[in-house]
Amino acid sequence: MSNAPTADERVLSTLNADGSRRWLKPRVSPGRFLFRRRIVAYVLIIFFTVLPHLRIAGKPPILIDLLHREFTFFGTTLYPTDTLLLALLGLITFLSIFFLTAMFGRVWCGWACPQTVYLEFVYRPIERFFEGAPGHKPKKGAWRKPAKFLVYLVLSFFLANTFIAYFVGTDNLFQWMQRSPLDHPIPFLVVAVVTFFMMFDFGFFREQLCIVACPYGRFQSVMLDKNSLIIIYDSVRGEPRGKKKRSSKPTGDIGLKVVSGDGLEQKQGDCIDCKMCVTTCPTGIDIRDGLQLECVNCAQCIDACDSIMDKIGRPRGLIRYGSQASVLEHHKTSLLRPRTMLYPLVILVLASLFAFVWVTRSPAFVTIMRSYGAPFTVMDDGTVTNAVNVKIQNRTPTVASYTLELVDIEGGTVVASGDEYIVGPQETVERPMLLEAPVSAFPDGPRMVTIKVSDGKGFEKLIQYRMMGPANAQAESKGDGDG
Repeated sequence: MSNAPTADERVLSTLNADGSRRWLKPRVSPGRFLFRRRIVAYVLIIFFTVLPHLRIAGKPPILIDLLHREFTFFGTTLYPTDTLLLALLGLITFLSIFFLTAMFGRVWCGWACPQTVYLEFVYRPIERFFEGAPGHKPKKGAWRKPAKFLVYLVLSFFLANTFIAYFVGTDNLFQWMQRSPLDHPIPFLVVAVVTFFMMFDFGFFREQLCIVACPYGRFQSVMLDKNSLIIIYDSVRGEPRGKKKRSSKPTGDIGLKVVSGDGLEQKQGDCIDCKMCVTTCPTGIDIRDGLQLECVNCAQCIDACDSIMDKIGRPRGLIRYGSQASVLEHHKTSLLRPRTMLYPLVILVLASLFAFVWVTRSPAFVTIMRSYGAPFTVMDDGTVTNAVNVKIQNRTPTVASYTLELVDIEGGTVVASGDEYIVGPQETVERPMLLEAPVSAFPDGPRMVTIKVSDGKGFEKLIQYRMMGPANAQAESKGDGDG
């Protein structure tokens, strides 16, 4: 007998009273919602797999290139310099999630979240194929479990590569695949680590990611209200629950009675306490206990309960999509309420601000940085040179040619490898250059200069730069020298 302490009540649906893991193998309940979720899941899986291979303006629709700090969304590339745009995009995304949650509950979790989609419609079906469905006789054969995990490994490897493609692009990914791991150990290690986490998540951690790790369920208390659409058990109609037997004098539809423990008849409720809603729940909760953070709104309990109601001749909907106000309090649910009006208003304001910043943003971003080495050099002819690196981001969809010039120093020039700075569409190019000015331009040593960058098509930017140089007296005494 174990001496481990036990809890008076279950803390989590995936823990037993003694704290050990409660492994869940939910029963599949066919029904209208499972059919619809399956269609949605397969469409999302295809979409998630194909999307990195598509191209818009020569780039993937979504590419979050953390290494080069470029974020591409459907043909548009944002950079770290687009801080305001990125912040607005993040706020719009989160507020949209809050708005959808206030309206439709956790529809994302049960219908579109990759964790739910892949676990319920890929990994668990594979498990049932090898080991048998819950509630049925397990399939025999020592080879079945190793074969299952081998399939898991191949599938996790594929998912890891698909996931990584959103961060490195399919072109780089294909190059990695064609080369030996010894030629690129770090990318190989990244793929191996992501594959391991995929295996760990879908093969072991599973529903605990939704219950323990994901914060979304804990946020629902502030995102939902009594009018939000959730999956709810109609306790008014279902209670008191219990086993039923046919009455000798049928009444109503089928004439069922509830028999209590002492043999007395009580007022009938529609719930027969079959626990089908519990055994089919992928997170192991009893929906009859009310709204719980573990509920992902997958509607499996609805399909299970509807099938039982059909068998006993009672109307469907004992468990259904509804709101607390409409189902339990019998109040009319209104779509127009403070939070459902405030969220769209704020989103509209942020979207308008995003559009304004987007339209008015500069078509190019230019950065001038000092190069390594001596801050300046005085040449034999008395010319002072500063080595710099010029980085230009072309934010337009066409090739652009940029020219640079010193505009406030007589005789000052910008020396580059070519007369023009040619940058492709949505590209960033960095090139070393020299700033040259006569020594007479530095009577007091370093000074601020103005560099004009233009593309000849309307873009023009003046950049202030501190150019290094000696005082005249120092230059005349030294002739040639390094600062």
